[in-house]
Amino acid sequence: MRIRIFDKLGAFAGNKDVAMTMREKAIIPALEKGEEVIIDFENVEGATQSFIHALISDPMRKFGIDVLDKMKFQSCKPNVAKIIRIVTSYMQAGLGDDE
Repeated sequence: MRIRIFDKLGAFAGNKDVAMTMREKAIIPALEKGEEVIIDFENVEGATQSFIHALISDPMRKFGIDVLDKMKFQSCKPNVAKIIRIVTSYMQAGLGDDE
C-alpha cells in the first residue's frame, strides 16, 4: 500500500487529525494483513513532529519495533527525514528492550 502525503495535505504535513485517520483507516489495516506500507512524502516540504508521531506511534506500539521493516518512508526532504528519525528513535527508546 502506498500513502501519498501530498495528495492528502499538500506541501506541509501538519494536521495530526489527518495523520490519525490515515493511521486508523489505512496503515494499521494494511499492517494487520502483513502488507508493506509505503509512506510517500514526494513534494512535501515539511512536517511537524506531532504529525509524524500521530502517523506512526500506534503502529509501533501495536506491532513492535520490527514494524519499521514493513513501513517505508520515501521521497523525504532532509528536514522530514530528520523528524521521522527523531520520532522512531523516541518510540524505540520508549518501547525499550525488555529482555
